[in-house]
Amino acid sequence: MDHKLKFALIVLFGVFLDQATKLLVLKYIPLFHSIEIIPGFFDLTYLRNPGGAFGFFADKSENLRAFVFIFMAFMALFLILWFYKTTDESLKVLRISYAMIFSGAVGNIIDRVRFGYVVDFLDVYIKDMHWPAFNVADSFITIGMCVIAYHVIFNKIPEN
Repeated sequence: MDHKLKFALIVLFGVFLDQATKLLVLKYIPLFHSIEIIPGFFDLTYLRNPGGAFGFFADKSENLRAFVFIFMAFMALFLILWFYKTTDESLKVLRISYAMIFSGAVGNIIDRVRFGYVVDFLDVYIKDMHWPAFNVADSFITIGMCVIAYHVIFNKIPEN
């Protein structure tokens, strides 16, 4: 399969999965309500994140947040495309990680443009200690970044 087509399919799948899950959350879970999935560990909790990762910039004006986050996201998209284009085709897993990060960024950009915030709903915790809520787009970005970190640290990447 052509590498550009593979990139596009991964991005489309990631954006679709992200937006479909957010649509379900918006339709079936009221804001700030939770559905317990794994007691004491994992809930679906509808939250709105007007800031960046971990609420970064959440206290700034809506216009400033929109400009900063959308501008940064588009800069990141161009950088990801450049990395993808300049990465050797033999590094398939690394190239897939770029597509995952790209899809996550697009998914969150869609939220910022539509709502002015990102829909988060994956709530992982142990007792009263909660990891900040996140979404499928964030998961794609995190997995992609872990693959890149592995590549950088070990200067190689598994091909399987």
